[in-house]
Amino acid sequence: MEAALIAVLGTLLGSVVTHFFQARASVRSAELARAEQIRQERIAAYSAFAGVLHDYRRAQNDRWYRAREDGPSGAADASRFASYEARIAARAGLTRLQLVCGDATLRQLAVQAFEFTHCMHEAADESERDRRSRQAKTALDTFVSRAAPTVDR
Repeated sequence: MEAALIAVLGTLLGSVVTHFFQARASVRSAELARAEQIRQERIAAYSAFAGVLHDYRRAQNDRWYRAREDGPSGAADASRFASYEARIAARAGLTRLQLVCGDATLRQLAVQAFEFTHCMHEAADESERDRRSRQAKTALDTFVSRAAPTVDR
């Protein structure tokens, strides 16, 4: 009788300990899955932002050149409207990035890159346009280089 009681208690204790460790493993597995999902979201948002900001920068350069070459014309208007569309895509990419990025410094770098790109078409001459374009590219490169290590974790 005593041996049976010990066996039952041992089995019960084993079940409780197994349940405890399985619950911990399950929680840990869920945490890892969530962390990986967030990491993948960040990679997607950061790379999408970089892509649309490159397109916006190209559209801003094109807008500037068309306005100087053609004056008020159909090509200049088309280029301006294309830059508006690129700005909408860049703003949407920035918003998505801001939603998934937990780092305030990275968010500020992304905003700065967007703002530098946004002001490019206001350049008064070729050298200023070139300076603004390089400034926008450098700001985006800075964002990407600072963001890259954060998605390795």
